[in-house]
Amino acid sequence: MIVAREKEQQMLRQVASSDRSEFIAVYGRRRIGKTFLIREVFDYNFTFQHSGIADKPREAQLFAFCSSLRDAGLTDFKEPSNWLEAFELLKTLIRSSKDKRKIIFIDELSWMDTHSSDLIAALESFWNGWASARKDIVLIVCASVTSWLMKKVIHARGGLYNRLTGRIFLKPFTLKECELFKETFNLSFSRDQIIEAYMILGGVPYYWSLLDNSLGLAQNIDNIFFSDTAPLKNEFQYLFSSLFKSPEVYVDVIQALGTIKAGMTNKEIQQNIETNQGGRLTRVLEDLENCGFIRSYQPFGKKKKGALYQLIDNFVLFYFKFLTTKTTDTEYWSHLYTSSSINAWRGNAFERVCLWHVPQIKRALRIDGIHTEVCSWSCDTNEEKGIKGTQIDLVIDRSDKMVNLCEMKYCGDTFTIDKSYEENLRTKLESFRKSTKTNKGIQLTMVTTHGVTKNSHSGIVNSYVSADDLFID
Repeated sequence: MIVAREKEQQMLRQVASSDRSEFIAVYGRRRIGKTFLIREVFDYNFTFQHSGIADKPREAQLFAFCSSLRDAGLTDFKEPSNWLEAFELLKTLIRSSKDKRKIIFIDELSWMDTHSSDLIAALESFWNGWASARKDIVLIVCASVTSWLMKKVIHARGGLYNRLTGRIFLKPFTLKECELFKETFNLSFSRDQIIEAYMILGGVPYYWSLLDNSLGLAQNIDNIFFSDTAPLKNEFQYLFSSLFKSPEVYVDVIQALGTIKAGMTNKEIQQNIETNQGGRLTRVLEDLENCGFIRSYQPFGKKKKGALYQLIDNFVLFYFKFLTTKTTDTEYWSHLYTSSSINAWRGNAFERVCLWHVPQIKRALRIDGIHTEVCSWSCDTNEEKGIKGTQIDLVIDRSDKMVNLCEMKYCGDTFTIDKSYEENLRTKLESFRKSTKTNKGIQLTMVTTHGVTKNSHSGIVNSYVSADDLFID
């Protein structure tokens, strides 16, 4: 049963009933549900279905392809010696099919592209020279190695240039979608617990499917990450090798970004990784952003140069915080659950949850119809100008000449602004005005789990967003 993914389902159903041949690429990070989505939408009924095999040579790939052809009903054929011959056999299978629409699903396409392979040439010939001239074929390709798919298919410069008729980037679930997902597994989690689970698991459906409805959240985290048989204990090592053919530089970049909360420029990243990547770093950053591990943004007031890259993947950040130092405590999370270090982590992690839900924040503020640019902002102390060093993690720069400065606070109850914190907020506002010299109106927005207590200090806040608002569709 598919949870959410309404737009993606609609697109796949539309191409299944269109009056032309369609070529669709589906991509996204490991465990995000690409294969599951495609199989469920088409009810596991394909004219031809095949999946490449990881780390196997061309001979093994061709053998597996032939096996899939036989499973689909093709018999009595000569074994192909290359991909051009293999795709000729696929044509034969399609010609003999009585299906009104021939749904061809090739999963893990990148694994089939081995050294000195003619796979791309064969795919070009199959689509450009034959399938696109028909009206009854839907070719869906999928690959976990996102960098390969982006380079060879989506942004291809050769014969596949601009040949796709559609593409689907499968994003992580939102909080609302995770809430729907947990209901299918009968998980009795409150919204606070859903948010905390999101801080750790992000919106990756497979990770959520590992939660046990007979256990509390802390016990589940122990089972998933810290037990002797924890299924995600080594997930980080597999994650990048499955997405990228040369994962080392990607991991180097991720590790560098994991040290700086607000992010780094391209130049700063280059200075903080061991190998000299030169021009390749731009492609690496694009790949990481395409997979949703990082976001790029222009600091407030800078429109052309100096883009910052920020690590926002919840699972990866949880890994860096708690899993890089090995522990033999199989109940590690339960034992530290109420500790000050975990509470401090929750505060930072909640900010990232908010960054994943900016559309929901905008909707709650009723500014979703206004064009905005989203960024973070910081400044150093400048005593001469009366500016104190500060940082604001979410700035919503609006085209209606307004700016929302969002303070995000995780709290088990309503958040209380005292005199000291009010002074801190006034300092931030004043530093922002003086440093940016903006002529826009400035609104202070508090994003909290359970609202803000109304008292003599809360009047400094112009608008409020609660955790419930983050669950808006």
